[in-house]
Amino acid sequence: MVFYFKARPEAGDYTIFMGLDKYENEDLIKYGFPEDIWFHVDKMSSAHVYVRLNKGQSMDDMSEGLLEDCAQLVKANSIQGNKVNNIDVVYTPWYNLKKTPSMDVGQVGFHNPKLLQKDELELQCTTMLLPVHNHSSCALPGVQALAIVLLLVQPMQSRFALLKWKRGSMRL
Repeated sequence: MVFYFKARPEAGDYTIFMGLDKYENEDLIKYGFPEDIWFHVDKMSSAHVYVRLNKGQSMDDMSEGLLEDCAQLVKANSIQGNKVNNIDVVYTPWYNLKKTPSMDVGQVGFHNPKLLQKDELELQCTTMLLPVHNHSSCALPGVQALAIVLLLVQPMQSRFALLKWKRGSMRL
């Protein structure tokens, strides 16, 4: 089950989402969209949190409020990170996530470490995020189904180019 959150109104109309556990994170890694930005607490176990940007937007277009909302959510869902005041949160585009067969479930690497950004988060504010759905009764389509819809809608040429790049046979 994927949990969905709404960013605060002044951050823009964005949906933030995260998986239930490390197995759900595997699906989020596998079936991400090119517009997705991945967030994680640096050097600690935490949830994988994503925000889906609008087409044509990049990480540089994210407001400070949107960055803080994603960082607060990833911190709140880190057993270790939730107990300390100052942590670093890393984020990168979904297409920069690298998964190899030797990696543990939920573990990722990066195709290009230079695309990885890092922000320091000081205190936690839990009132910023408003759940879009009731978590206990949330029955939403799986990320695989959403990815199939994307394949039907998005021009095939750009999708094939992205898949080739993720496999390492092409450089953007």
